[in-house]
Amino acid sequence: MLRITRNIVDQLFDHAISGLPEEVCGYLAGKDRDVQIHFPLTNIDHSPEHFSFDPAEQFRVVREVRKAGQVIIANYHSHPETPARPSEEDIRLAFDPEISYVIISLASEVPDIKSFRIRNGEVEKEEIEIV
Repeated sequence: MLRITRNIVDQLFDHAISGLPEEVCGYLAGKDRDVQIHFPLTNIDHSPEHFSFDPAEQFRVVREVRKAGQVIIANYHSHPETPARPSEEDIRLAFDPEISYVIISLASEVPDIKSFRIRNGEVEKEEIEIV
């Protein structure tokens, strides 16, 4: 189970909405499956259908997270027009079986958030507890 504060969920929704019509992306970090901070990153693809992290930002965030004694728990991205479930591309590019993959959907009037564990192309839905 992934635990995320309501404040961070709201920040993720705000990030997704502010990035329209493109997908947004970033990292979620913390300890013991408790998300304590989110790091918005630039989607260098500038696309409504896929994303790529800015490598310089990505490495800066990884160093910052390690220095704070935390770990990357998940990466996140938005789906501006499709449901909060991994696309074929999301599954193909899910290289790290240790982290969660969080997707924010803006396909409905009310934003949706879901988390998944993806290992060897197999997708397992993960519960999110909003605290």
